[in-house]
This record gives sequence, structure tokens and C-alpha cells, in this order.
Amino acid sequence: MEVILKKNVENLGFKDDVVKVRDGFGRNFLIPQGYAVMATDSARKSHTEVLRQRSHKESKIREAAEAIAAKLEGVTVQVRAKVGDTGKIFGSIHAIAISEALKSMGIEIDRKSITILGDNIKELGTYKANAILHKDVKKEFAFEVVEE
Repeated sequence: MEVILKKNVENLGFKDDVVKVRDGFGRNFLIPQGYAVMATDSARKSHTEVLRQRSHKESKIREAAEAIAAKLEGVTVQVRAKVGDTGKIFGSIHAIAISEALKSMGIEIDRKSITILGDNIKELGTYKANAILHKDVKKEFAFEVVEE
């Protein structure tokens, strides 16, 4: 079964991609949840028309994503956390904290597009994260967990 994705689906594809999935996955999950529509002839025609109209807007969005990626080049983001006597942090660092630290630096990145590379972060130090700014623009950057 082929479907047209209406939203980004992790490990499957990005919005407006035409992907082939198993019948049950498409019929029982993707379509009822609003993540996709069946790729019928009429849906494909309207999809191509929408893509044609959106193509010039897409280039502007990509340029904005590349500008954000350029801002992340060589920058180490400092994330503040409460630390106990032993040097371990209370809780752990998540993408929300990284997104807020970036926002304080003047860089707007949605928390859902940030992925922390490695295990859970429970100690002070420098770590890496990956930001998916556009389906073609991905940027890896460093962040440092410091004491609050």
C-alpha cells in the first residue's frame, strides 16, 4: 500500500513523501491517526499540485534552516542543571532544556527536532546533540551541562 504522509513520521519519512507501507500499518495506524492518506490517483494529482505551488516557499524555508545551522557552527550551548554533592545532576537533561538554552542564545529550534546522542545525561560535562532543521539540513552541535 502506498500512502502520502501528512506529517513527519520517525523512521518512515517526512511530510509529503509518498512511501510504501504494509497494509495493516497504513490502514490501522497512519490513516486513522491523521499521519497519512491513501495514494489514490486523485490524491496524487492534488499532491503534485500542492508540491508545485509550495516549491518556491520551500527554498526560503531551507535557506532559513541553513542560516540556523550556520549559527550553530562552533557554538557550545550551556545547559544549567541542579547538582548534588557528588557531582550528579538531579534528574537528567532532555531536549526541552537544550531548546530553552538555545532560545536564550537567540536560536529558535523546536524541541521535537533535537535528539541527544548517547545515553541519558546525568553528570556534568560536554555532550553532543543532533538538530533536524529541515529534511535536508541536519546539524550536530555540542552542549555543555554546567552547575546552576
